[in-house]
Amino acid sequence: MATLTRRSILRSSAALAAAGALARPYLANAAATTATVWWVQGFAQEEDIAFKKIVADYEKASGNTIDFSIIPYAPMRQKIVSAVTSGVVPDLFQNTPAEIIALYAWGDRLVDVTDVIQTQKSQYTRTALLTVNCYNSVEKKRSFYGVPYTVAYQTNHIWRPLVEKASYTMEDLPRTWDAFYDFFKEVQKKLRAQGMRHIYALGFQLNTTGNDSNSLFNSFLIANGGQDIVTDDGKLHLDDPKVREAALQALTYPTTAYKEGFVPPGAINWNDADDNNALHAKQIVMDLDGSLSTEVAIIKNQQDYNDIVTMGLPLSNDGKPVPSQAGSLCGLIPKAAPNIAVAKDFLKYLIQPRVLDEYLKTGLGRNLPAMAAIMKDDPWWLDPKDPHRVAYVNQGLRGPTVPTFWTSNPAYAQVQNEHVWATAWAEIMKDGAAPQSAAEKAFKRVEEIFAKYPIEQS
Repeated sequence: MATLTRRSILRSSAALAAAGALARPYLANAAATTATVWWVQGFAQEEDIAFKKIVADYEKASGNTIDFSIIPYAPMRQKIVSAVTSGVVPDLFQNTPAEIIALYAWGDRLVDVTDVIQTQKSQYTRTALLTVNCYNSVEKKRSFYGVPYTVAYQTNHIWRPLVEKASYTMEDLPRTWDAFYDFFKEVQKKLRAQGMRHIYALGFQLNTTGNDSNSLFNSFLIANGGQDIVTDDGKLHLDDPKVREAALQALTYPTTAYKEGFVPPGAINWNDADDNNALHAKQIVMDLDGSLSTEVAIIKNQQDYNDIVTMGLPLSNDGKPVPSQAGSLCGLIPKAAPNIAVAKDFLKYLIQPRVLDEYLKTGLGRNLPAMAAIMKDDPWWLDPKDPHRVAYVNQGLRGPTVPTFWTSNPAYAQVQNEHVWATAWAEIMKDGAAPQSAAEKAFKRVEEIFAKYPIEQS
Protein backbone atom coordinates (compact mmCIF):
# COMPACT_ATOMS: atom_id res chain seq x y z
CA MET A 1 0.00 0.00 0.00
CA ALA A 2 1.23 3.49 -0.80
CA THR A 3 2.15 5.90 1.95
CA LEU A 4 -0.98 7.47 3.40
CA THR A 5 -1.31 11.23 3.66
CA ARG A 6 -4.19 13.35 4.88
CA ARG A 7 -4.90 14.37 1.27
CA SER A 8 -4.91 10.79 -0.02
CA ILE A 9 -7.31 9.74 2.74
CA LEU A 10 -9.78 12.42 1.81
CA ARG A 11 -9.48 11.61 -1.90
CA SER A 12 -9.99 7.87 -1.33
CA SER A 13 -12.87 8.41 1.07
CA ALA A 14 -14.73 10.61 -1.40
CA ALA A 15 -14.30 8.08 -4.18
CA LEU A 16 -15.65 5.26 -2.03
CA ALA A 17 -18.56 7.12 -0.45
CA ALA A 18 -21.31 5.48 -2.45
CA ALA A 19 -19.92 1.97 -2.08
CA GLY A 20 -19.39 2.37 1.65
CA ALA A 21 -22.94 3.52 2.25
CA LEU A 22 -24.28 0.36 0.61
CA ALA A 23 -21.96 -2.09 2.39
CA ARG A 24 -23.54 -5.28 3.64
CA PRO A 25 -22.48 -7.72 6.36
CA TYR A 26 -19.54 -9.80 5.23
CA LEU A 27 -20.00 -13.48 5.95
CA ALA A 28 -17.35 -16.11 5.40
CA ASN A 29 -18.11 -18.62 2.66
CA ALA A 30 -15.68 -21.22 3.90
CA ALA A 31 -16.66 -24.00 6.26
CA ALA A 32 -17.58 -22.75 9.71
CA THR A 33 -14.60 -22.47 12.00
CA THR A 34 -13.50 -20.89 15.28
CA ALA A 35 -11.45 -17.81 16.06
CA THR A 36 -9.91 -17.05 19.44
CA VAL A 37 -10.47 -13.45 20.54
CA TRP A 38 -9.10 -11.58 23.54
CA TRP A 39 -11.17 -8.53 24.48
CA VAL A 40 -10.47 -5.95 27.18
CA GLN A 41 -12.98 -5.79 30.02
CA GLY A 42 -15.17 -2.72 29.72
CA PHE A 43 -15.04 0.17 32.14
CA ALA A 44 -18.78 -0.28 32.55
CA GLN A 45 -20.56 -3.64 32.66
CA GLU A 46 -22.69 -2.56 29.71
CA GLU A 47 -19.62 -2.62 27.48
CA ASP A 48 -19.10 -6.33 28.17
CA ILE A 49 -22.78 -6.97 27.55
CA ALA A 50 -22.50 -5.14 24.23
CA PHE A 51 -19.52 -7.26 23.15
CA LYS A 52 -21.21 -10.53 24.04
CA LYS A 53 -24.24 -9.49 22.00
CA ILE A 54 -22.07 -8.67 18.99
CA VAL A 55 -20.44 -12.09 19.24
CA ALA A 56 -23.79 -13.87 19.47
CA ASP A 57 -25.18 -11.94 16.51
CA TYR A 58 -22.10 -12.62 14.42
CA GLU A 59 -22.10 -16.35 15.20
CA LYS A 60 -25.75 -16.58 14.22
CA ALA A 61 -25.19 -14.73 10.96
CA SER A 62 -21.94 -16.42 9.91
CA GLY A 63 -21.99 -19.92 11.35
CA ASN A 64 -18.51 -19.30 12.73
CA THR A 65 -17.63 -19.48 16.42
CA ILE A 66 -15.85 -16.82 18.45
CA ASP A 67 -14.04 -18.31 21.42
CA PHE A 68 -13.60 -15.10 23.42
CA SER A 69 -12.05 -14.11 26.72
CA ILE A 70 -12.86 -10.81 28.43
CA ILE A 71 -9.78 -9.83 30.43
CA PRO A 72 -9.06 -6.82 32.69
CA TYR A 73 -6.81 -4.16 31.24
CA ALA A 74 -3.56 -4.76 33.14
CA PRO A 75 -3.51 -8.59 32.82
CA MET A 76 -4.39 -8.20 29.13
CA ARG A 77 -1.25 -6.16 28.54
CA GLN A 78 0.83 -8.93 30.09
CA LYS A 79 -0.91 -11.67 28.10
CA ILE A 80 -0.39 -9.86 24.80
CA VAL A 81 3.32 -9.31 25.40
CA SER A 82 3.76 -12.93 26.45
CA ALA A 83 1.81 -14.26 23.47
CA VAL A 84 3.57 -12.18 20.84
CA THR A 85 6.96 -13.00 22.38
CA SER A 86 6.26 -16.75 22.40
CA GLY A 87 4.46 -16.86 19.06
CA VAL A 88 1.47 -18.68 20.57
CA VAL A 89 -1.15 -16.05 19.85
CA PRO A 90 -4.92 -15.65 19.62
CA ASP A 91 -6.53 -14.71 16.31
CA LEU A 92 -7.51 -11.24 17.43
CA PHE A 93 -6.80 -8.84 20.27
CA GLN A 94 -7.03 -5.10 20.87
CA ASN A 95 -4.25 -2.53 20.96
CA THR A 96 -3.68 -2.58 24.69
CA PRO A 97 -1.86 -0.36 25.43
CA ALA A 98 -2.79 1.69 22.40
CA GLU A 99 0.74 2.24 21.08
CA ILE A 100 1.53 -1.45 20.56
CA ILE A 101 0.03 -1.21 17.08
CA ALA A 102 2.94 0.96 15.98
CA LEU A 103 5.60 -1.20 17.64
CA TYR A 104 4.24 -4.51 16.37
CA ALA A 105 3.67 -3.12 12.88
CA TRP A 106 7.27 -1.89 12.84
CA GLY A 107 8.46 -5.39 13.72
CA ASP A 108 6.28 -7.03 11.03
CA ARG A 109 4.26 -8.88 13.66
CA LEU A 110 0.78 -7.85 12.52
CA VAL A 111 -1.40 -8.80 9.57
CA ASP A 112 -2.13 -6.06 7.06
CA VAL A 113 -5.88 -5.40 7.38
CA THR A 114 -6.33 -3.00 4.48
CA ASP A 115 -8.95 -5.31 2.96
CA VAL A 116 -11.02 -5.12 6.15
CA ILE A 117 -10.88 -1.33 6.35
CA GLN A 118 -11.66 -1.06 2.64
CA THR A 119 -15.19 -2.37 3.27
CA GLN A 120 -16.02 0.80 5.25
CA LYS A 121 -13.20 3.18 4.40
CA SER A 122 -15.47 5.98 3.24
CA GLN A 123 -17.22 5.98 6.62
CA TYR A 124 -14.13 6.55 8.75
CA THR A 125 -12.90 9.92 9.93
CA ARG A 126 -9.56 10.98 8.50
CA THR A 127 -7.97 10.98 11.96
CA ALA A 128 -9.22 7.48 12.79
CA LEU A 129 -7.57 6.13 9.65
CA LEU A 130 -4.31 7.88 10.46
CA THR A 131 -4.21 6.22 13.90
CA VAL A 132 -3.82 2.79 12.28
CA ASN A 133 -1.63 3.66 9.29
CA CYS A 134 1.74 2.44 10.57
CA TYR A 135 5.20 1.84 9.15
CA ASN A 136 6.55 -1.68 8.67
CA SER A 137 10.35 -1.67 8.83
CA VAL A 138 10.56 -5.03 7.02
CA GLU A 139 8.25 -4.09 4.16
CA LYS A 140 9.64 -0.54 4.14
CA LYS A 141 6.20 1.01 3.77
CA ARG A 142 3.07 2.06 5.61
CA SER A 143 -0.22 0.22 5.63
CA PHE A 144 -3.25 -0.40 7.80
CA TYR A 145 -2.40 -2.72 10.70
CA GLY A 146 -5.42 -2.18 12.92
CA VAL A 147 -9.16 -1.90 12.40
CA PRO A 148 -10.44 1.07 14.45
CA TYR A 149 -13.94 1.14 15.81
CA THR A 150 -13.84 3.75 18.60
CA VAL A 151 -11.82 6.88 19.25
CA ALA A 152 -11.15 8.64 22.55
CA TYR A 153 -9.94 12.11 23.48
CA GLN A 154 -8.93 13.89 26.64
CA THR A 155 -11.78 16.08 27.87
CA ASN A 156 -12.50 18.08 31.02
CA HIS A 157 -14.74 16.72 33.80
CA ILE A 158 -15.85 19.37 36.29
CA TRP A 159 -17.94 19.35 39.47
CA ARG A 160 -20.36 22.20 38.92
CA PRO A 161 -21.58 22.28 42.58
CA LEU A 162 -18.01 22.78 43.81
CA VAL A 163 -17.48 25.65 41.37
CA GLU A 164 -20.74 27.20 42.57
CA LYS A 165 -19.88 26.61 46.22
CA ALA A 166 -16.83 28.79 45.60
CA SER A 167 -19.23 31.55 44.45
CA TYR A 168 -18.48 31.10 40.74
CA THR A 169 -20.60 29.91 37.82
CA MET A 170 -19.57 27.80 34.85
CA GLU A 171 -19.86 30.91 32.72
CA ASP A 172 -16.97 32.40 34.70
CA LEU A 173 -14.48 29.91 33.29
CA PRO A 174 -11.83 31.61 31.11
CA ARG A 175 -11.53 30.40 27.53
CA THR A 176 -7.75 30.14 27.13
CA TRP A 177 -5.54 27.28 28.32
CA ASP A 178 -3.49 28.48 31.30
CA ALA A 179 -6.22 30.82 32.50
CA PHE A 180 -8.75 27.98 32.32
CA TYR A 181 -6.76 25.72 34.64
CA ASP A 182 -5.65 28.63 36.83
CA PHE A 183 -9.34 29.29 37.49
CA PHE A 184 -9.65 26.05 39.46
CA LYS A 185 -6.77 27.07 41.69
CA GLU A 186 -8.91 30.00 42.82
CA VAL A 187 -11.82 27.61 43.37
CA GLN A 188 -9.59 25.49 45.62
CA LYS A 189 -8.53 28.53 47.64
CA LYS A 190 -12.13 29.57 48.26
CA LEU A 191 -13.25 26.06 49.16
CA ARG A 192 -10.32 25.64 51.54
CA ALA A 193 -11.33 28.93 53.18
CA GLN A 194 -14.76 27.40 53.79
CA GLY A 195 -13.22 24.48 55.66
CA MET A 196 -12.79 21.94 52.82
CA ARG A 197 -9.21 21.18 53.81
CA HIS A 198 -8.76 18.14 51.58
CA ILE A 199 -10.03 19.55 48.29
CA TYR A 200 -7.68 20.03 45.34
CA ALA A 201 -8.14 22.01 42.16
CA LEU A 202 -6.74 19.70 39.48
CA GLY A 203 -6.75 15.95 38.87
CA PHE A 204 -3.60 15.82 36.74
CA GLN A 205 -2.16 12.33 36.25
CA LEU A 206 1.56 12.77 36.98
CA ASN A 207 2.66 9.14 37.44
CA THR A 208 5.51 7.43 35.60
CA THR A 209 3.73 4.15 34.87
CA GLY A 210 0.29 4.73 33.34
CA ASN A 211 -1.13 5.80 30.00
CA ASP A 212 -3.04 8.82 31.27
CA SER A 213 0.13 10.69 32.19
CA ASN A 214 1.38 10.33 28.61
CA SER A 215 -1.92 11.66 27.28
CA LEU A 216 -1.84 14.59 29.69
CA PHE A 217 1.63 15.60 28.55
CA ASN A 218 0.60 15.33 24.88
CA SER A 219 -2.43 17.55 25.48
CA PHE A 220 -0.29 20.24 27.08
CA LEU A 221 2.33 19.87 24.34
CA ILE A 222 -0.25 20.38 21.59
CA ALA A 223 -1.95 23.23 23.45
CA ASN A 224 1.35 25.08 23.59
CA GLY A 225 2.01 24.67 19.87
CA GLY A 226 4.05 21.45 19.79
CA GLN A 227 1.81 19.22 17.70
CA ASP A 228 4.52 18.97 15.01
CA ILE A 229 6.99 17.28 17.33
CA VAL A 230 6.59 14.32 14.96
CA THR A 231 5.28 14.97 11.44
CA ASP A 232 3.50 12.56 9.09
CA ASP A 233 6.80 11.54 7.51
CA GLY A 234 8.00 10.19 10.86
CA LYS A 235 10.60 12.90 11.44
CA LEU A 236 11.30 14.29 14.89
CA HIS A 237 11.39 18.08 15.19
CA LEU A 238 13.00 18.79 18.52
CA ASP A 239 15.29 21.09 16.56
CA ASP A 240 12.32 23.44 16.15
CA PRO A 241 12.42 26.15 18.86
CA LYS A 242 8.61 26.27 18.91
CA VAL A 243 8.39 22.55 19.65
CA ARG A 244 11.09 22.72 22.34
CA GLU A 245 9.35 25.63 24.04
CA ALA A 246 6.01 23.79 23.91
CA ALA A 247 7.59 20.73 25.54
CA LEU A 248 9.15 22.92 28.21
CA GLN A 249 5.77 24.48 28.98
CA ALA A 250 4.16 21.02 29.09
CA LEU A 251 6.75 20.04 31.70
CA THR A 252 6.42 23.27 33.65
CA TYR A 253 2.71 23.96 34.13
CA PRO A 254 1.59 20.60 35.63
CA THR A 255 4.63 20.31 37.90
CA THR A 256 4.27 23.87 39.13
CA ALA A 257 0.62 23.20 39.95
CA TYR A 258 1.71 20.09 41.86
CA LYS A 259 4.46 21.83 43.82
CA GLU A 260 2.11 24.68 44.69
CA GLY A 261 -0.38 22.22 46.21
CA PHE A 262 -3.13 22.36 43.60
CA VAL A 263 -2.81 18.66 42.64
CA PRO A 264 -3.22 15.85 45.19
CA PRO A 265 0.18 14.69 46.53
CA GLY A 266 -0.65 11.10 45.59
CA ALA A 267 -1.09 11.97 41.89
CA ILE A 268 2.57 11.19 41.33
CA ASN A 269 1.78 7.53 42.12
CA TRP A 270 -1.77 7.23 40.75
CA ASN A 271 -2.83 4.44 38.43
CA ASP A 272 -5.04 5.25 35.46
CA ALA A 273 -8.26 4.90 37.49
CA ASP A 274 -7.22 6.90 40.53
CA ASP A 275 -8.07 10.30 39.08
CA ASN A 276 -11.57 9.01 38.32
CA ASN A 277 -11.87 7.78 41.89
CA ALA A 278 -10.62 11.09 43.26
CA LEU A 279 -13.19 12.99 41.23
CA HIS A 280 -16.02 10.69 42.33
CA ALA A 281 -14.93 11.23 45.94
CA LYS A 282 -14.96 15.00 45.33
CA GLN A 283 -11.32 15.21 46.30
CA ILE A 284 -10.65 17.21 43.13
CA VAL A 285 -12.73 19.92 41.48
CA MET A 286 -11.89 18.86 37.92
CA ASP A 287 -10.01 16.29 35.90
CA LEU A 288 -8.55 16.25 32.38
CA ASP A 289 -9.01 12.64 31.32
CA GLY A 290 -9.83 10.51 28.29
CA SER A 291 -13.31 9.21 27.38
CA LEU A 292 -16.55 9.51 29.35
CA SER A 293 -15.51 6.81 31.81
CA THR A 294 -15.77 9.28 34.69
CA GLU A 295 -19.41 10.01 33.94
CA VAL A 296 -20.46 6.53 32.84
CA ALA A 297 -19.18 5.03 36.10
CA ILE A 298 -21.85 6.94 38.06
CA ILE A 299 -24.63 7.01 35.46
CA LYS A 300 -27.01 5.24 37.85
CA ASN A 301 -26.52 8.02 40.39
CA GLN A 302 -28.44 10.62 38.44
CA GLN A 303 -27.77 13.49 40.83
CA ASP A 304 -24.00 13.15 40.63
CA TYR A 305 -24.17 12.30 36.92
CA ASN A 306 -26.00 15.57 36.26
CA ASP A 307 -23.71 17.57 38.55
CA ILE A 308 -20.59 16.78 36.52
CA VAL A 309 -20.00 18.98 33.48
CA THR A 310 -18.15 17.56 30.49
CA MET A 311 -16.30 20.29 28.62
CA GLY A 312 -13.98 20.15 25.63
CA LEU A 313 -10.49 21.62 25.56
CA PRO A 314 -10.02 25.37 26.09
CA LEU A 315 -8.37 27.52 23.44
CA SER A 316 -4.61 27.92 23.33
CA ASN A 317 -3.04 30.79 25.21
CA ASP A 318 -3.14 32.84 22.01
CA GLY A 319 -6.83 32.11 21.50
CA LYS A 320 -6.70 29.41 18.82
CA PRO A 321 -8.60 26.08 18.85
CA VAL A 322 -6.53 23.23 20.32
CA PRO A 323 -6.77 19.99 18.34
CA SER A 324 -7.72 16.96 20.41
CA GLN A 325 -5.38 14.00 19.99
CA ALA A 326 -7.27 10.87 19.01
CA GLY A 327 -6.42 7.48 20.37
CA SER A 328 -8.27 4.68 18.61
CA LEU A 329 -9.23 1.32 20.01
CA CYS A 330 -8.78 -1.18 17.22
CA GLY A 331 -8.57 -4.86 16.45
CA LEU A 332 -5.14 -6.37 15.75
CA ILE A 333 -4.45 -9.71 14.09
CA PRO A 334 -1.01 -11.16 14.90
CA LYS A 335 0.84 -12.75 11.99
CA ALA A 336 1.03 -16.15 13.66
CA ALA A 337 -2.75 -16.32 14.16
CA PRO A 338 -4.15 -19.71 13.05
CA ASN A 339 -7.52 -18.37 11.84
CA ILE A 340 -6.84 -15.04 10.15
CA ALA A 341 -9.78 -15.35 7.77
CA VAL A 342 -12.34 -15.63 10.57
CA ALA A 343 -10.69 -12.83 12.56
CA LYS A 344 -10.98 -10.55 9.52
CA ASP A 345 -14.53 -11.72 8.95
CA PHE A 346 -15.55 -10.81 12.49
CA LEU A 347 -13.94 -7.36 12.20
CA LYS A 348 -15.75 -6.72 8.92
CA TYR A 349 -18.99 -7.52 10.69
CA LEU A 350 -18.17 -5.32 13.69
CA ILE A 351 -17.37 -2.18 11.68
CA GLN A 352 -20.59 -2.07 9.72
CA PRO A 353 -22.04 1.31 10.75
CA ARG A 354 -25.35 -0.13 11.93
CA VAL A 355 -23.67 -2.87 13.95
CA LEU A 356 -21.00 -0.59 15.37
CA ASP A 357 -23.57 2.04 16.34
CA GLU A 358 -25.57 -0.46 18.38
CA TYR A 359 -22.42 -1.86 19.97
CA LEU A 360 -21.25 1.55 21.18
CA LYS A 361 -24.72 2.65 22.29
CA THR A 362 -25.22 -0.51 24.33
CA GLY A 363 -21.87 0.30 25.93
CA LEU A 364 -23.30 3.71 26.97
CA GLY A 365 -21.24 5.70 24.48
CA ARG A 366 -18.18 5.91 26.72
CA ASN A 367 -16.05 6.33 23.60
CA LEU A 368 -16.96 7.86 20.26
CA PRO A 369 -17.45 6.01 16.98
CA ALA A 370 -14.53 6.10 14.59
CA MET A 371 -17.05 6.98 11.88
CA ALA A 372 -18.59 10.47 11.84
CA ALA A 373 -21.50 9.21 9.73
CA ILE A 374 -22.78 7.22 12.71
CA MET A 375 -23.18 10.42 14.68
CA LYS A 376 -24.92 12.10 11.76
CA ASP A 377 -27.31 9.22 11.11
CA ASP A 378 -28.31 8.46 14.70
CA PRO A 379 -29.75 11.36 16.76
CA TRP A 380 -28.92 9.49 19.98
CA TRP A 381 -25.36 10.83 19.84
CA LEU A 382 -26.52 14.45 19.97
CA ASP A 383 -29.55 14.01 22.20
CA PRO A 384 -29.57 17.11 24.44
CA LYS A 385 -30.93 14.99 27.29
CA ASP A 386 -27.34 13.84 27.83
CA PRO A 387 -25.07 16.91 27.70
CA HIS A 388 -21.97 14.81 28.46
CA ARG A 389 -22.27 12.88 25.24
CA VAL A 390 -23.16 15.99 23.22
CA ALA A 391 -20.10 17.86 24.51
CA TYR A 392 -17.86 14.90 23.76
CA VAL A 393 -19.24 14.45 20.23
CA ASN A 394 -18.80 18.15 19.51
CA GLN A 395 -15.20 17.96 20.66
CA GLY A 396 -14.14 14.71 19.03
CA LEU A 397 -16.25 14.45 15.87
CA ARG A 398 -16.91 18.10 15.09
CA GLY A 399 -13.82 19.85 16.43
CA PRO A 400 -10.21 19.72 15.19
CA THR A 401 -8.35 16.47 15.85
CA VAL A 402 -4.89 15.02 15.26
CA PRO A 403 -3.68 11.41 15.29
CA THR A 404 -1.36 9.89 17.85
CA PHE A 405 2.33 10.73 17.46
CA TRP A 406 3.43 7.09 17.45
CA THR A 407 1.46 6.43 14.27
CA SER A 408 3.93 8.65 12.42
CA ASN A 409 6.89 6.94 14.07
CA PRO A 410 6.87 4.04 16.58
CA ALA A 411 9.79 5.72 18.33
CA TYR A 412 7.21 7.84 20.12
CA ALA A 413 5.58 4.64 21.36
CA GLN A 414 8.86 3.76 23.04
CA VAL A 415 9.09 7.31 24.40
CA GLN A 416 5.74 6.70 26.05
CA ASN A 417 6.57 3.18 27.22
CA GLU A 418 9.68 4.58 28.93
CA HIS A 419 7.64 7.52 30.25
CA VAL A 420 10.37 9.92 29.24
CA TRP A 421 8.23 13.01 29.76
CA ALA A 422 6.67 11.79 33.01
CA THR A 423 10.12 10.95 34.33
CA ALA A 424 11.09 14.56 33.68
CA TRP A 425 8.02 15.61 35.67
CA ALA A 426 9.19 13.41 38.55
CA GLU A 427 12.65 14.93 38.46
CA ILE A 428 11.12 18.39 38.75
CA MET A 429 8.63 17.48 41.48
CA LYS A 430 10.67 15.08 43.61
CA ASP A 431 14.29 15.95 42.93
CA GLY A 432 13.93 19.68 42.55
CA ALA A 433 15.35 19.77 39.04
CA ALA A 434 14.83 22.96 37.08
CA PRO A 435 12.28 22.47 34.25
CA GLN A 436 14.85 23.53 31.64
CA SER A 437 17.37 20.97 32.93
CA ALA A 438 14.77 18.18 33.00
CA ALA A 439 13.64 19.16 29.53
CA GLU A 440 17.13 19.01 28.06
CA LYS A 441 17.65 15.55 29.56
CA ALA A 442 14.33 14.38 28.13
CA PHE A 443 15.12 15.86 24.70
CA LYS A 444 18.38 13.92 24.58
CA ARG A 445 16.64 10.63 25.42
CA VAL A 446 13.88 11.22 22.87
CA GLU A 447 16.48 11.89 20.17
CA GLU A 448 18.34 8.68 21.10
CA ILE A 449 15.14 6.66 20.78
CA PHE A 450 14.19 8.17 17.42
CA ALA A 451 17.62 7.33 16.05
CA LYS A 452 16.68 3.65 16.40
CA TYR A 453 13.58 3.99 14.20
CA PRO A 454 14.64 5.33 10.79
CA ILE A 455 11.81 5.59 8.29
CA GLU A 456 12.56 5.59 4.57
CA GLN A 457 10.89 8.40 2.66
CA SER A 458 9.00 7.54 -0.50
